[in-house]
Amino acid sequence: MSDLAIEVERLVKRFGDLVAVDGLDLAVPAGTCLGLLGPNGAGKTTTVEILEGLQRATSGTVRVLGRSWDEARDDIRSRIGVTLQETRFHEKLTVEETLTLFRSFYPRGPSVETALAQVALEEKRGARVGTLSGGQKQRLALAVGLVGDPELLFLDEPTTGLDPVSRRGLWTLIEGLKGRGRTVVLTTHYMEEAAVLCDDIVIVDHGKVVARGTPEALVQSLGGEQLIEFVARPPIPGEALSRVPGFSGRRERGEVVSLSVEALHEAVPALLRIADEHRSELVRLSTRAATLDDVFLALTGRTLAEAEQG
Repeated sequence: MSDLAIEVERLVKRFGDLVAVDGLDLAVPAGTCLGLLGPNGAGKTTTVEILEGLQRATSGTVRVLGRSWDEARDDIRSRIGVTLQETRFHEKLTVEETLTLFRSFYPRGPSVETALAQVALEEKRGARVGTLSGGQKQRLALAVGLVGDPELLFLDEPTTGLDPVSRRGLWTLIEGLKGRGRTVVLTTHYMEEAAVLCDDIVIVDHGKVVARGTPEALVQSLGGEQLIEFVARPPIPGEALSRVPGFSGRRERGEVVSLSVEALHEAVPALLRIADEHRSELVRLSTRAATLDDVFLALTGRTLAEAEQG
């Protein structure tokens, strides 16, 4: 068997004249968690739906767990799990009845009791689905994705609507799956979640992969691990800012300027001197470590939260 849980080469998906996925390549080693991030309309949802067998590719090669959907549809379905961002269940069924139904679709997997315990829904086993809160329904959807003991689990915004305790519990569950050699494909708009869980992150825009790497490598790709954010009036010329020690990049959003630098203790005093030279007042100044959201902003022009809001 291949060491890759997912193999995608030159994937293209067209909807009429619209090219949603444009020659995308992807390789996901078994036993890892891949974060697939991108703004709305970037092609990530279409890519995931093709991987899940919900859509057909226009062209390209897609292999899931070593096999193609055309040759082994039933086999692949029995070995994957899917948790959608929003799932509709029959509201008159109880939680236990719902899980029992979905467990019957798979040749193997944990007991209903175990699945309930995994998502902390034991006390709701007899409750009708229609009485559950939004967070409880999301946990039920996760249990449905896990009830077949999938080798490959797709999680689409799995912690939306969950309280902080439940979110941390899900993180622990995902780490346990990886420890058992399972593979996870995660889409999320929580950058902290991606940084904690993902071994590898792929950022997609306009149907293409625009960046890939570990969370640490992507942050380092900005050129500096520290950021200085400020508002200067009047603005300081860009060529002057490039003289800041350890300078590696500049971004502007409205009045706010962000400088990527190596060492804050050298960069901040220099920035203050440059502002004084240009008779510019720093009406706002802050420093922080660079994050994945800064990488996303640099690549797409928006933060991930802004991208999810459209």
